Amino acid sequence: MQEPTFSIIVPVYNRPQEVDELLSSLCLQSDKNFEVIIVEDGSTIGCKEVCEKYQQQEDLVIRYYLKDNSGPGPSRNYGAERANGEYLLILDSDVIVPADYIKNISNCLKKAPLDAFGGPDCAHEGFSDIQKAISYAMTSFFTTGGIRGGKKKMDKFYPRSFNLGVRREVFNNLNGFSAMRFGEDIDFSIRVYDGGYSCGLLQEAWVWHKRRSTFKQFFKQVHNSGIARIALYQKYPSSLKLVHMLPALFTLGVAALIAMLVVGLALGIKALVFCPLLLIVLYSTLLCVDATIQNKSLKVGLLSIVAGFVQLVGYGTGFLRAIWHSIILKKSDFQAFRKNFYK
Repeated sequence: MQEPTFSIIVPVYNRPQEVDELLSSLCLQSDKNFEVIIVEDGSTIGCKEVCEKYQQQEDLVIRYYLKDNSGPGPSRNYGAERANGEYLLILDSDVIVPADYIKNISNCLKKAPLDAFGGPDCAHEGFSDIQKAISYAMTSFFTTGGIRGGKKKMDKFYPRSFNLGVRREVFNNLNGFSAMRFGEDIDFSIRVYDGGYSCGLLQEAWVWHKRRSTFKQFFKQVHNSGIARIALYQKYPSSLKLVHMLPALFTLGVAALIAMLVVGLALGIKALVFCPLLLIVLYSTLLCVDATIQNKSLKVGLLSIVAGFVQLVGYGTGFLRAIWHSIILKKSDFQAFRKNFYK
């Protein structure tokens, strides 16, 4: 069977350091049957010089494009239009790939061809403790890791754009990514399934994913994901499942527990103080113990408590906010969420 060819497409906005680390990891690939297309999406801090440095590598084909800002979806489409590979591999700029990333994908596709696929992510040992805690929150079954799809999935697997592969022919048939500012990757994955194409998770196609470096940045990211889920519901009503509502229910539950705690303290009712504290402590202990064991670090375990609550409450508040603005007030995405838009 002929070896599949790959075009790696990376949209970038003001992240030259991350592009440097990603390209450095691509230089170490055991399988060189790929090209790299960097699409600079109107950045004010560009990565052109970084790309030029790696363009001097004899065994690494890199093409750099600078365009006006339009958001991640249209930028990926821009790169796809200029791609030559049989498969498009969509990566975020904040990932690092292991040396056998391309080789593993190629071997998997030769054994069981797929039209579209995605791979899991994990934290690199060199990541900061906060990044490891955030990675835990995004992959743990005790937060919403199951919602994202994976080995212990609670829902059908939908490839995400940080690590997504698709046949170029299929990508073109589906007209690429939509112009949605949030959730454009899930929108694309839904259309893959609706189009009758084969799609699956390749466990071997994993990457190290940095995500955000502060809890404030992480909150904004997951808040936008909560907003995106309602936008997807409005476009595809059947896409909303009970598991997608869990962070909103968690958020309302935490708010209710805090209210009980305040009332209990104000009125001196011990039961109203003890019960909320017990539930919060039990869940926090569960996160801490599991994250500590996985990362072999108590500090990461403690930070994972914060990361877990930030993820669930961030997503939940975004979800509830979108219900209020988009469904009840019937505002357009731009009217309701202009300050959240990717620029």
